[in-house]
Amino acid sequence: MSDPVIHRLSVEGADPLTLVGVNDANLLALERVTGVRVSLRGDQFTLAGSVESVENATWIASAMIDVARMDRPLTPEDVERLAANGDRQREVWSDGVAAGGPKIVLPGMRRAVQPKTPGQAAYLKAMKEEDIVVGIGPAGTGKTYLAVATGVEALTRKHVRRLVLARPAVEAGERLGFLPGDLQAKIDPYLRPLYDALEEMMPDGRAQRAIENRTIEIAPLGYMRGRTLSDAFVILDEAQNVTSGQMKMFLTRLGVNSRAVVIGDKTQIDLDPREESGLVQIERILPGIDGVKFCYLEECDVVRHRLVRHILRAYHDNSGG
Repeated sequence: MSDPVIHRLSVEGADPLTLVGVNDANLLALERVTGVRVSLRGDQFTLAGSVESVENATWIASAMIDVARMDRPLTPEDVERLAANGDRQREVWSDGVAAGGPKIVLPGMRRAVQPKTPGQAAYLKAMKEEDIVVGIGPAGTGKTYLAVATGVEALTRKHVRRLVLARPAVEAGERLGFLPGDLQAKIDPYLRPLYDALEEMMPDGRAQRAIENRTIEIAPLGYMRGRTLSDAFVILDEAQNVTSGQMKMFLTRLGVNSRAVVIGDKTQIDLDPREESGLVQIERILPGIDGVKFCYLEECDVVRHRLVRHILRAYHDNSGG
């Protein structure tokens, strides 16, 4: 067993409360995932342990310090995510957060939207560069959130004139006919996640005003039939519940100066088993087409509560897939 080593990092300029977390939760998380002993004295962040564990902990601690210096939130889940993704996370950190890389700054938002994982960084980069991006991955990986942020940025910077968000109104165990209200009231619950994301990106009523003047449109996928969507950023959410015919209809709506993001989770298909998912079909037939980019997010890209990642893994292991 190698002799223990001690390494010290300067935390000058970093907010100590952000760095250590509530009840030292961030420091405890760093100790738990790396096996080092961590202490903070004045402007010195001290790591003690084996050579290997200290080397591994050093770059994670450096990333934590960078976050605290930029006045961004830092949680134990963020610390665990840095450790879980290893070299991939180190790469996105150096290319992204620390280097001021891919991020979205929107008027009215208190902080920039930035990728937290390598998968998210690749996804965000693709949406800024490609005409059609297909984002596939489990719940909690930021697929919809980052797509809406990219769309709002394109609209704010006047790269497009409209933002169109669509979702299929597919029954997931419930029956639309038994829900109270008229057709719009029955459909609204399916579109609520898109409204929620928009209201966070465009606070102070700006999202509602944009919807009222039709700069932003949120609608069930069926409303897209027969239209040509020009000069628009178009997002199709929950694409795993789109049929093959509906997917073809959606993708062929794109007009001049339009970009599309198709988002789905193949583990949550609610279609009749006899009906092939349009998302599964395009995954088979569209790769290789110039201008179409497939991005895959995984369990390690989950940015919700840390238990979500473990729950997804448990379901995956139980299904044998």
